[in-house]
Amino acid sequence: MIKLFITFVFSILILSCTSTAFAMGGGKSEFQAFDTPNDSGKSITLRWPSSPGESDHVEYVVYASTTKNGPFETEALRIKSNDMYEEGSDSSYHLAVVETDKLFNKEASDNGSSIEYFFKLVKVSNLDSTSIGVIASATPKGNWFNSSRLNNFIILIIFSILTLCCIKHAKKVPGLFIRKIKGLDAIDDALGRATEMGKPALFVHGLNDMDSISTIAAINILGRIALRVAEYDTPLKVSNIYPIVLSVSQEVVKESYLEAGRPDAYVEDNVFLAASEQFPYVVALSGIMTREKPAANFFVGYFYAESLILSETGAATGAIQIAATDAFTQLPFFITTCDYTLMGEELYAASAYLSREPLLLGSLRAQDIIKGVLIGVIIFGAILATCGVDFISSIFRPG
Repeated sequence: MIKLFITFVFSILILSCTSTAFAMGGGKSEFQAFDTPNDSGKSITLRWPSSPGESDHVEYVVYASTTKNGPFETEALRIKSNDMYEEGSDSSYHLAVVETDKLFNKEASDNGSSIEYFFKLVKVSNLDSTSIGVIASATPKGNWFNSSRLNNFIILIIFSILTLCCIKHAKKVPGLFIRKIKGLDAIDDALGRATEMGKPALFVHGLNDMDSISTIAAINILGRIALRVAEYDTPLKVSNIYPIVLSVSQEVVKESYLEAGRPDAYVEDNVFLAASEQFPYVVALSGIMTREKPAANFFVGYFYAESLILSETGAATGAIQIAATDAFTQLPFFITTCDYTLMGEELYAASAYLSREPLLLGSLRAQDIIKGVLIGVIIFGAILATCGVDFISSIFRPG
């Protein structure tokens, strides 16, 4: 099934690659103007033969007008003779795009009227000007669909179908297998140790507000941890640096206690605002860890320079420490000082891993398959590029 799917993907992508090509039109020996393909109808593309042997002091100037007989007084473009070559033409032609709405009446181009623009090419060298070729003209037209991005659209459709299929499969197969994440498996052990020792667990939010993806992922993990501590009857302290994150954390912890059937065990003061600045926040948490000595510390979210101070303080108190962050600059510090560290996207996968909900598990499985396909395409493309075949690079061109 997977082999058939991969074969289908490659077939569609190769077909989409060939559909993005477009004809330039006109003779190759003269100055040309034509509507820019795949745009909103507000630009004209110009093309003319280049002269690679000319001096760098030679310039090409393009003048524009809305009438064939001029006057050509509006300068639309000025380039050097060794600049703006057409891609893949071995530097034998210049290619430039002129935005017409910036040259003339913008309102006329906005109201959908078809205006024919005329362009005159002039070569300037040592204060001498020489007209080249004939006057070229074109009328810009808007396109409903950008065919150069058809490959992206097809890739999106394929990956969306794959995601829906994985979600459907996850609903039919309970306990869908995904890769083990030791840091998440250790949460129960850390909370069990805190329960045995009669000490609290400390959950530390990162320094980003609620608009950060890492903070949203941290809230999801907090909900699962709060559900466990409610079942174990273990105190949970949650520190925050932003009022909005504080309010959300309070609601999430309260809902978890309610889900566990222990709403009376919820203590609102245990979810608190430690400080509103970075290093006062660190000092406040370091004091809590030193005085109360929590048995388990969870550092979840996006952290900055305070990461090493917090994790070192927690390690000195002998607590089990689990960190999860997508801040790659802070990963070395957490790996060194914490017992378990969730790196990068493992932070985002945690909610699916802990909740085991089919919708989340199916999406996670689809992402893993897509990553495998992309890795295979990269390796296959690198081999082809080494052999001089580079067609696969056009498949994933952004357009």
